[in-house]
Amino acid sequence: MTTDDDDRRAAHGVTDLFSRGRLTAIPRRPARRVQLLGYLAATLFTGGRVYTEREVNEALATVHEDTSALRRYLIEEGFLGRTRDGSVYQRLR
Repeated sequence: MTTDDDDRRAAHGVTDLFSRGRLTAIPRRPARRVQLLGYLAATLFTGGRVYTEREVNEALATVHEDTSALRRYLIEEGFLGRTRDGSVYQRLR
């Protein structure tokens, strides 16, 4: 990863969760997980853009293999929104 990526992780306080640009584990502590989700939403998704589930999964797969868990957490914490049928996703914050 680049220095810019390292700087962004440091700014969000999640540097220690990554190794070689990959998320080593999804934090169990809710506050720590929210910190991570804020970083992921800010760096992987553009506000105002509409994403398909496949695009969301592809973006999340760049940092961790458990895309369904990360996607679910992003929705539960209000970082991503989706339509009732799950066909459209959008960054909310």
